[in-house]
Amino acid sequence: MSDLNTQPAKQADENVPSLKSLKDAIPKECFESSLPTSLLYLARDIVYCVTLIYAASFIHFIPSLPLRIIAWVTYGFFQGCVGTGLWILAHECGHGAFSRYQGLNDFIGWATHSFLMVPYYSWKITHARHHRYTGHMEKDTVFVPWTDKDLATKKNVQIEKLKHLAEETPIVSFMQLIGHQLMGWQLYLFLNVTAGTKSGPDGKDKIEFASHYNPSSALFAPFQWKYIALSDLGLMIMGSILCYTASIIGTWNVVLLYIIPYLWVHHWLIAITYLQHTHPAVPHYTAEAWTYTKGALATIDRTTGFIGRHFFHEIIDYHVVHHLFSRIPFYKAEQATKAIQPLLGENYHEEKEESFLYSLMVTFRKCIYVSEKRQGSGQPGVLHFVLADDRK
Repeated sequence: MSDLNTQPAKQADENVPSLKSLKDAIPKECFESSLPTSLLYLARDIVYCVTLIYAASFIHFIPSLPLRIIAWVTYGFFQGCVGTGLWILAHECGHGAFSRYQGLNDFIGWATHSFLMVPYYSWKITHARHHRYTGHMEKDTVFVPWTDKDLATKKNVQIEKLKHLAEETPIVSFMQLIGHQLMGWQLYLFLNVTAGTKSGPDGKDKIEFASHYNPSSALFAPFQWKYIALSDLGLMIMGSILCYTASIIGTWNVVLLYIIPYLWVHHWLIAITYLQHTHPAVPHYTAEAWTYTKGALATIDRTTGFIGRHFFHEIIDYHVVHHLFSRIPFYKAEQATKAIQPLLGENYHEEKEESFLYSLMVTFRKCIYVSEKRQGSGQPGVLHFVLADDRK
């Protein structure tokens, strides 16, 4: 990573612009969603999906086994990219950015996420909490890092010895990363892993082993049970469709056509979310130091090239503004970002120089825990990742 070994920019409260000033700087049309535009993007992704399935139906005619394998690998990768794009459009629905009609948003989001075996309303509820408390060490719901004190207690070592965690052999780190990418999404849905200690609906103590699939889970308020049940219904419908399809075309074909792209979607969701909120320049905050605006700015934009801008609807390239104002549709995020950059100055974080996947590998190995004692932080309640060069 280009600045893994640099000190983070200081973010004194007086240097953080107000939310109102940022909103006033953005053209009003950026907050207006267009149903025809959103539907065209949805139709485009559906056409991609169907076209890839149709093309895959001819793979078995390829006489060479190595070429068939290459064809299926290519299909799985691109269908995974398309599936991630569909997931992101449903994500727009959850934020109310797909259109001005929330009932239609929820129907499209529910149908699209159910197709991808995602519990739409369950995710929507906890994801809204993530946006409400981004960067909050207790109340954020995703990728809350270990503190040096907590990790030392877990490992039963002195804080000074934590530096050895970043000195694992490359193969160990790589295998841990594979598990992170393959299992992270389902572990979050099933067990609420990586959430803060007070990330429930009432902000009380940590919720252990809470499931997004359980209507009576402590993750949700009692009145929300019907939405969780509706999410589960969507999954049961899609599961039934997959079983019926397998009975017609065979289980192996369903694995190739659906399950492999499904795993690619898992990979991209975890990688995207992780890298949006994990970077040496991006701080985390204690309850005393946190504010909504500082938390929203505790994320990072990354340049991802054609796949990110086309298939992933620029959710990686312009994510900071999305956390500030989540109702701005993705196709207006670039304009909104350029409007607020002059106001943000050093509070705006962007990674341009490295490839996305290389950043994933380096960040996963280096950004293990945070500390208020990191050299150069100098602000109570502001925690930064402790990197190799900081461990003097």
